[in-house]
Amino acid sequence: MRTIQSLLLLIITVFSVNAQHHISIIDVHSHIVTGEYLEYLGNNDALMEDGYPLPTWDEKSHLAFMDSVGIDCSILTLSSPQPYFGDVKESRKIIRSVNEKMADVKRRNPNRFLWCAALPQPDVEASINEVMYALDSLGADGIKLATSVAGQYLGDPIYDPLMKVLDEHCAVVVLHPVKPSPINKNVFTGGPIFVYEYPVETTRAVINMVAHNVMVRYPHIKIIVPHAGSFLPYAVPRLKGGYPLLVQQGLIESVDIDGNLSILYYDLAGGPSLQTIKMLLSITTSDHLLYGSDYPFVPIAALERVIGRMENEISEDVEIGIYTENIFRNNALKLFDIVP
Repeated sequence: MRTIQSLLLLIITVFSVNAQHHISIIDVHSHIVTGEYLEYLGNNDALMEDGYPLPTWDEKSHLAFMDSVGIDCSILTLSSPQPYFGDVKESRKIIRSVNEKMADVKRRNPNRFLWCAALPQPDVEASINEVMYALDSLGADGIKLATSVAGQYLGDPIYDPLMKVLDEHCAVVVLHPVKPSPINKNVFTGGPIFVYEYPVETTRAVINMVAHNVMVRYPHIKIIVPHAGSFLPYAVPRLKGGYPLLVQQGLIESVDIDGNLSILYYDLAGGPSLQTIKMLLSITTSDHLLYGSDYPFVPIAALERVIGRMENEISEDVEIGIYTENIFRNNALKLFDIVP
């Protein structure tokens, strides 16, 4: 009997220790896919714009996924395609419907969901109006910006009035890549464009923002770059090496590369390896890393495996293991001003 009691005590102790070390996760990269949005894309023959079928989404399933992997709170955003097909009025209408849907989801689950409002890019005036409505009336927790729309990239001076408003609101801004336009339909035929074009698109937009000193000029905007920084760990050294030469020859004006980069945050959506994370740490610091799932665009079984692998790899690493809870939770709590 004493042996059985001792064994039971040991089991209870083990589970207690495991519970103490379990990380409650904040997911800064998840998406909502509404029926109205899908219908609008279908009416514009854009359901397969990104080269693969869009997933379905519902509140109950998202909550069940969160519970299954230990996610306390998810930040909802609209993914791609950007719902703009030349008609600003129609784009504003569908964007508003998605934002109001996300606001409703948060009202029903105030401790489980936050959301970042989509904007009717590339129309700057309409986007500013949506920022004001989303933040001031709907209670949005941030703003989502597409990297480009109709060939208009973030960083272009045309967006300065929008950036000024976002800076005044000290907004958290989530970037997300879209299919670049115009684009040769055969530019990448090895699979869906998220494999290659998404990282290129994100990198291009961020480099353009750095080149125009966007983050330094609007320092109160807190910008999250998706998918582990995409190709930035490779592009930044080339940027730093090439810019002084161009400035010296009077071809461009000097920009504060390090100052711009220091403001950026990065989510780890896409399940990067430990090596990828360490590459990312060559251009940022551990307090600017955030967990992201990319739900529901990634199958749940794959996400479960990725979360477990990432937790183990990060927590067991000598260099960054001490930052595990910060990466999966604490950094996001601070960034979004979430009260645990």
